[in-house]
Amino acid sequence: MERVLFDSETYDLQLRDVVESDLPIFFENQLDADANHMAAFTAKDPTNREAFMAHWQRILGDESGVIQTIVVDGQVAGNVSIYRDEELDGPEVSYWIGRPYWGKGVATRALSEFLAHVVKTRPLYARAAKDNIGSLRVLDKCGFSRIGEGKGFANARGAEIEEFLLKLE
Repeated sequence: MERVLFDSETYDLQLRDVVESDLPIFFENQLDADANHMAAFTAKDPTNREAFMAHWQRILGDESGVIQTIVVDGQVAGNVSIYRDEELDGPEVSYWIGRPYWGKGVATRALSEFLAHVVKTRPLYARAAKDNIGSLRVLDKCGFSRIGEGKGFANARGAEIEEFLLKLE
């Protein structure tokens, strides 16, 4: 994946609807082994393009969810969404940021913008692997509070792992 250079202090961040040309970039982001390990709860086979595209067609066809592309300085950096989680009995937030944008505040800015201007539904839920410190920091900064713990099978790790459950009032 090509390294994206931008000024981490002054970059322009926008959220917009997902378009078909975003999907190959999302797929490339999904191929990052470190990102998969960190996210933990991922596709069974992140290299299966056909399954990826079918999954995204279902997501884009589901009018109950909201999904936005994160654009930084005109380049697709990732996505942020909410979907209905039956286990948590409410809408759950999710996001994926491409590696070139890690550690620069992109996830926090994008999620904050999403929560302030796109999705105002509350409560909102989130979950993250207990060892996914970066994602937990983003959720904390955006006002989510830890409300519990759980376990689930993490495809990216081939094992059951512990996770935190979070809520935004």
